[in-house]
Amino acid sequence: MKTSIVILNWNGAEMLRRFLPTVVAALEPDSEVVVADNGSIDGSLALLEREFPSVRRIALLQNYGFAEGYNRALAQVEAEYFVLLNSDVRVEPGWLAPLTDYMDVHPEAAACQPKLLSEREPDKFEYAGACGGFIDRYGYPFCRGRVFGEVETDHGQYDDTASLFWATGAALLIRRKDWQDVGGLDGRFFAHMEEIDLCWRLRARGRQVVCVPQSRAYHVGGGTLAQGNPRKTFLNFRNNLLLLYKNLPEQELRRVMCVRFFLDYVAALKFLLGGSPGEAKAVWRARREFRRIKAGFLPQREANLRAATLHNIPERYATSLLAEFYLRRHKTFATLRRA
Repeated sequence: MKTSIVILNWNGAEMLRRFLPTVVAALEPDSEVVVADNGSIDGSLALLEREFPSVRRIALLQNYGFAEGYNRALAQVEAEYFVLLNSDVRVEPGWLAPLTDYMDVHPEAAACQPKLLSEREPDKFEYAGACGGFIDRYGYPFCRGRVFGEVETDHGQYDDTASLFWATGAALLIRRKDWQDVGGLDGRFFAHMEEIDLCWRLRARGRQVVCVPQSRAYHVGGGTLAQGNPRKTFLNFRNNLLLLYKNLPEQELRRVMCVRFFLDYVAALKFLLGGSPGEAKAVWRARREFRRIKAGFLPQREANLRAATLHNIPERYATSLLAEFYLRRHKTFATLRRA
């Protein structure tokens, strides 16, 4: 099998009914669709058996989260390429071939993503990945097509194939060998930021991550935890600190973490003053949890630093995204790049 498209599902029966037909209809030769169910209780497995009998099913015993759920599912899949695809993604016929064609002729590339557009507003990029991800020196992620909450309309301005720091986990194609070489996703993240951590490990080892915008997919987004949910805020802040701790070079770690201590509490104060005490508390809880579990990630940090061959990753911006966005008013990726 050349390509396995693996959809991790948790209580997403309605999303499967709506979007899985587009994935099945767009299958390429020597490819398959697999749905790995993360212990759903909404009848998802019965729906698959009844309405999609040709789709292979993997039944996990409980909700392991996005990261460990995919680790366990992909351990049961054999293919040259894995595609991690969210259950709320619509694809078009021919979407897969540009991705696999690029990978076939670029052995230096470990992973790629399509152009990710909004299912609700198809002329706009989608928040979760747009045309590929980058990160600033303090760990703040942004995309070609989305900087913080500013999402651009797609006018073809990012239709070039581009090297990335990270590719979105909503629609991520990765070589099986690279997945195995870096150990897959970190299951302790549970959900959010895990694909950035994965791609950081790949890039630090000199492997490339790219966006191939000739492939397009449409993402609903926020299907499990919507923006403004304290649980999502907790996971984003905690996991962002963890990926910095796991991957930052030694000479940067102390300074970056000191700056983040200040910035995180500024964010908590902003949530509080903005009438979101639950999110303010989530930031405080995230920092407390990070301090509590940090020591357990030291072996992975040491292993990552030993394996790194590329220490100055060009897709990691040397400046502060907060300063560029709020002080210098650079609201789009294009203006950031010129700056």
